[in-house]
Amino acid sequence: MLGDDDTTARRLRLLETEFTQHQQRGPDPTGRTATRAEAPAPIDLGTLDYMRAAVTEIEEHTRAADWTRPAGPVPEDATRIYEWAREHTAHLDEKRQQAREALIYRQGLEHAIAAGDTTVIRKHPCPQCGCYGLYWRAETGKAGCVNHYCTDDDGISRSWELKRLAYEYVAAKSGLSARAT
Repeated sequence: MLGDDDTTARRLRLLETEFTQHQQRGPDPTGRTATRAEAPAPIDLGTLDYMRAAVTEIEEHTRAADWTRPAGPVPEDATRIYEWAREHTAHLDEKRQQAREALIYRQGLEHAIAAGDTTVIRKHPCPQCGCYGLYWRAETGKAGCVNHYCTDDDGISRSWELKRLAYEYVAAKSGLSARAT
């Protein structure tokens, strides 16, 4: 199985433990601070919202994959959502399981980027030219190719959404495992 090491769950755990802590902000460069009307939240609400959206996406995908079998309650521990999704979709055909794995892998990439690790993009080849050297473009939210010959019709370097990279990765892994058996 693709996720035996379950990197995505570990990345979500890292976000949960390290990046939900409230960021202490110092005074502005002039040394002044605004008077607070209320105390700041003790945790980073943006990261919590991000995590909740990721769990909801996996839950909705799992429930929609086979509506004839109730999937049961979602685990309390958010990092177990991927294990829960695999358990409840293990009976589906290979194509639908690959879609699940691509979703999980994409979320793993998103978790790493949310934690500040954009180097996870570099290990993927460009879907167009096949060269390694993709880099993360934060302003577009896409991975860009560094090959100056890999351009579109307008001469702009190609860029790829994370779901495309995840699909390519899962398809390649599934193809290798199918040939190995």
